[in-house]
Amino acid sequence: MEVDFDVIVVGGGVAGSVCALKLAQMGHEVALVDRGETPGAKNLSGGVFYSAVMDEVIPDFTQRAPVERLIGRNELLFLTKTGHVGLTTSDTRLVADANACSVLRAKLDRWLAEQAEEAGVAVVAGMLVDRILTEDGRVCGLAVGDDELRSHVVVAADGVNSFIARSLNMRSRQPNHSLAVGVKSVIELGEDTIRERFQLTEDSGAAYAMVGEATQGVAGGGFCYTNRSSVSIGVVLQLASLLETSKSSIEIHDAFLAHPSVAPLIDGGERVEYGCHMTIESGASVDASLVGDGIVVVGDAAGLTLNVGYAIRGMDLAAASALAAAGAIHDALDAGDVTRTGLSSYVTRLAASPAGADIARFAPAATLFSERSLYEDLPDVLGEAAYRLYRHDKAPHEPARAIVADALRRSGVSIVDLARMGWKGVSHL
Repeated sequence: MEVDFDVIVVGGGVAGSVCALKLAQMGHEVALVDRGETPGAKNLSGGVFYSAVMDEVIPDFTQRAPVERLIGRNELLFLTKTGHVGLTTSDTRLVADANACSVLRAKLDRWLAEQAEEAGVAVVAGMLVDRILTEDGRVCGLAVGDDELRSHVVVAADGVNSFIARSLNMRSRQPNHSLAVGVKSVIELGEDTIRERFQLTEDSGAAYAMVGEATQGVAGGGFCYTNRSSVSIGVVLQLASLLETSKSSIEIHDAFLAHPSVAPLIDGGERVEYGCHMTIESGASVDASLVGDGIVVVGDAAGLTLNVGYAIRGMDLAAASALAAAGAIHDALDAGDVTRTGLSSYVTRLAASPAGADIARFAPAATLFSERSLYEDLPDVLGEAAYRLYRHDKAPHEPARAIVADALRRSGVSIVDLARMGWKGVSHL
């Protein structure tokens, strides 16, 4: 079959650009198609990228890419109505290792597409795919209006609601309990204010994960990531849990920003970006559904995200899936077999990678985060106990064990409930 490109990648996010770049580095003719005016133009800014995987395709990634800050401090906060109880992890080794970095996706995605273009990828922006071309049951390209582009392989990197994967019956619509609504603001504070307020050095950054009053009883959590001169801040809400209430995701987001432990972080700032985004909260798996005749599915389109409470991972899994897919496609093109069988090493490559091992290990953690006590009771127990531990008045102070026992008794949370959640945490995290 005559083709315009060896491979057409649809979607200019992390997964799409990394896959296209790697294939071009391997010597293949590749097109990267994105519906935005530029790749990343439609991406809601902000996130933490666990970026070690990127060194395989772009050495010294954090030194070359437009990253915002290297995350050296992580805060896990249990919010109550009046404050919070928290766990802080701060370590200069995390910055030295460039273990994680905050990024603004509009900047990062545009830069990644530029790297792909410099490597020889034909980047085609502003193109909305109308349909996928098939021939004898095999995917062989795509159509935009009356125009057709043909290829040996198509890579679906078109996001959580992947039109391509769903149109080919490779994926069905995710159930509501596996989906989440993210509502995010970017608040400009100025570089000096960011450093002083969050006690950061020149390049270091901080990431906050918050549960409890952050989501007003809805399964999910709040987050705050420091950028160079701004913060990305907002909530992620499990769709099924949200629909069980009469609450609005926007109202929860706005109340979160006004919380007494959150408002000081953004005081005096200017909102420069605001938006909502659907994401996959649970259900990530590496299996044969990611491959078809002439096609592979990567990144968010493949449902590859992990929420382990203290960290939300998506970009690193997207990059890992892209690299595994590129290796499999390269071998399939060399062998002249781009059928499902010829491309199947994508699944085995991804499963054998560190990202694949993490998906297998941590995907069950989603059951822990559906525990209502984690959002409704536990933060209040911790907050009440901590308040009474640190409050000293004219009366004799109670023993710590009595304070904790009374806080549990008042909340209605039993030792059995705590033990069950603890066991889930130990088992899954």
